[in-house]
Formats: sequence, structure tokens, C-alpha cells
Amino acid sequence: MQYTRLGGSGLIVSRIGLGMMSYGNTSRRAWHLAEEEAEPIVRHAVEAGVTLFDTADMYDRGASEEVTGRLLAKLFDDRDDYVLATKVYYPMSEKPGARGLSRKHILASVDTSLRRLGTDHIDLYQIHRWDDETPIEETMEALDAVVRAGKVRYLGASSMYAWQFAKAQYTAALAGGTRFAAMQNHYNLIYREEEREMIPLCLGQGVGILPYSPLARGLLAGSRARGGEHTTTRSGTDPLADTLYTEADFDIIDTLRTVASELGLPPAQTALAWLLGKEGVSAPIVGATRLTHLQDAVAALDVTLSPEQVERLEADYRPHPVAGPQ
Repeated sequence: MQYTRLGGSGLIVSRIGLGMMSYGNTSRRAWHLAEEEAEPIVRHAVEAGVTLFDTADMYDRGASEEVTGRLLAKLFDDRDDYVLATKVYYPMSEKPGARGLSRKHILASVDTSLRRLGTDHIDLYQIHRWDDETPIEETMEALDAVVRAGKVRYLGASSMYAWQFAKAQYTAALAGGTRFAAMQNHYNLIYREEEREMIPLCLGQGVGILPYSPLARGLLAGSRARGGEHTTTRSGTDPLADTLYTEADFDIIDTLRTVASELGLPPAQTALAWLLGKEGVSAPIVGATRLTHLQDAVAALDVTLSPEQVERLEADYRPHPVAGPQ
């Protein structure tokens, strides 16, 4: 395993983060894993040196946080040996106010997440999306409060427009509060729109980048074929992927398979190696429902692509509509 600082902060993270969204309530999604099925994968991650684990309160309405907390407590001897990340924003019930980034919801949610996770602090607390209905001043003040209370160590954000992120950072700085140390954004070989504004902003601000969907919801690993054929359980029940990616993206996938074949590597490993080589990327957040998913991710750390290989992989890129806070 390799380790790095999260952007310009002092927080050390493994260069692969394990996404815990897939572990929780199997009745909600057919491709999710129950705790006993997830344990061997998480155990392998720990043995491989992974220290960054990412979840969210809304994943299976809290079940993922519960599973994450129990497994990490079982697999690590010391709470300080791993970095625990979770998120707040999405509805947790149908009750009024049980959503968004208001002071009330943030202060209630952080305590509820702590109880589910079975810990006294969250290392990285991330706003899952931008809240148009709450003044950013209120949100940043509430986030600063949970840091000052010792419940949270660092703050992160996810999936928003660059102007929104800049506004949030400026608001925090103006108030002398805690700024975001990380941006968890949608970034992979076939969706690179973040390179236009968000990633340059993060580089300039010293913000670590934690790309989610590094394999394009499995597309870069072969979960779909031309013509819309689905080859995995998840891809067959994931209509969002059909709106994010297009048939033209298979030109890149064809090149990826060629380059991967030349290297004697799986396409997923090659796509992750490309992402790990991009400036500012601290750690892709990798989901794993099979042990091979995690093994490919860890093995990608040892792959260095040549400039010529990178150029070939990027040559067929076609601009996509900016997804923003999707």
C-alpha cells in the first residue's frame, strides 16, 4: 500500500479508499452484501493496508454506517489506525427537516452517525451535495461547530459546481472557520469534466481529491457492452449509468482493453492506474462486492503508464454535459 497526505492537510490516507456503500441492507438493492459477506472483503482491505473507509448516513438509511462501524472495530485494534469518512445531506426519513445542510440537520445527523458508527469522532465529515435551500454561511458555521466540538476532525465536500465550492471555502475563511480538506467528485477515464474547473480549484486550494465511481459504475471493468447489454446484476439495475455515459464512450473502452492487453492487466486495473497518476488525486473510492475488485485496485498502485499509453487512453475522449451536483 502507498500513503499520502489528503491534499494540503496533515491527514494521512491510503491511496486506495474502500467505499462501504455496497454493504448493508440486501433487501434494498440486489447487489448489496450483508455484513457476513462483506467481512472477508473488508478484512482483505485491512490486511492490504487500506486505511480510508468511506460511507454515508443515507446508504441503506444508516445500515451501511452500522456495518462499517462494527467491521472496523473488529478488524482494527486501535481507532486511530484508520480514517473513517461519512456524509450528510440526503433525506433520512419523510419527516420535515430530516434532510439538507441546515444547522439543525447537521448537528442532529453527526450525533446519529456517531452512534451508528460506534465511535466518538468522524475523521472526515463530508457534505454529500449542495443545499440550495440553506445559506452557505449557516452550513459552514454548523460544520465548524462539530469540528470545534471534537466530533469531526476534517471536512469534505462532494459533487457540486466549482463556483459553489469556491463560495463555501471563501465563506469559511472569511469567518475564520474550518475549510474543506477534500473533494469527493465524479472523475474517471470517461468522465473528465472535473478537469475544467473543479480539479484546478482543488489544486490551487490544497484540497485532496477522492474520486468516486473511478470505474464509471463498472463500465470500465466491463459491466456493459455496446448496444446496452448488461453483464452484472448492478449494471442491470442502474439506470443512472445510462444517463451519465453514452455509446461513444465505448471507443475509450476499446482502447482501454487494447492497452490493458498489451500490459497483461485487467482493464479495471489499467483504468485505476490512469486515475492514480492524475495530479491531485489522493485516493479513488473503490466499491468492491468481490475480492477481485479490491485486488485489482490495490494492484493498480504498482502500475505506471507511459506518456504514450496515457495519450492513447485519453485520445478518444468526448465532452459530456457537466453533471454538477447530480
